[in-house]
Amino acid sequence: MYAHPQQGKDNETVQELRREAGRWVRERREAARLSQRELAAAVGLEYYTFISQIESGRGRIPPDRYEAYARALKIDVRVFAKTLMRYYDPVTYGILFAEEDRKPRAEDESPNALQERLAKLESMVAKLAAR
Repeated sequence: MYAHPQQGKDNETVQELRREAGRWVRERREAARLSQRELAAAVGLEYYTFISQIESGRGRIPPDRYEAYARALKIDVRVFAKTLMRYYDPVTYGILFAEEDRKPRAEDESPNALQERLAKLESMVAKLAAR
């Protein structure tokens, strides 16, 4: 399964999914306030350039390293694995989570989107409190 999980997808689609996965990993790394070097060290990599490759979509995180990455990024390992499956193996992801995926989940949103939502909620609460 790991050798060709995106079978049936054209190369451009595969590359775009990897770039999206890379952006998601970068957002999580930045939210955890880690440099690429620090993340590499935390997951036991000798070279931080592998993190750069992942974040640019030229590489992917091996499944046997998901727990280490999730721990380093302070993300629940199931959320981490499920999110990467969405990018790395979208066919299996769709089969397993099609029903759930219709409902947006806060942990799947980017940190910026969550901050924007929080700011809106705080504004609404302040307006209600002022009444």
